[in-house]
Amino acid sequence: MVERRVTRQRRAVEEALGAAPEFVSAQGLYARLRAAGDSVGLATVYRALATLVEDGRADVVRLDDGEALYRRCSTTAHHHHLVCRRCGATVEIEAPEDESWVSALADRHGFTDVEHVLEVFGTCGGCSDPDA
Repeated sequence: MVERRVTRQRRAVEEALGAAPEFVSAQGLYARLRAAGDSVGLATVYRALATLVEDGRADVVRLDDGEALYRRCSTTAHHHHLVCRRCGATVEIEAPEDESWVSALADRHGFTDVEHVLEVFGTCGGCSDPDA
């Protein structure tokens, strides 16, 4: 991991992200920070989030419309997510069988240095339960 200078703003972004129970957009996180009286800029929020993702301390998922949502990572180990389209509830999952599938697929097509991201979107039990 690259040694980075930790500024007050970067620390505020990381703390706000850690306090969010769900995935949140950069704009949503910015609004939360501003509402709490923090004078952090939107560009700083984007940079801090990018750094957190790069360092493995935050997860990012992209929605169908391309919007990026962020959440504080509970683990630095490689993992994937099940994400509810309605409420945003997320479950971190380890799927070792996809690791061998990705490697075989890459080998078959002559790719090396392969990385991957797997996000599975659906409707959680709470949102699909008509009695909820």
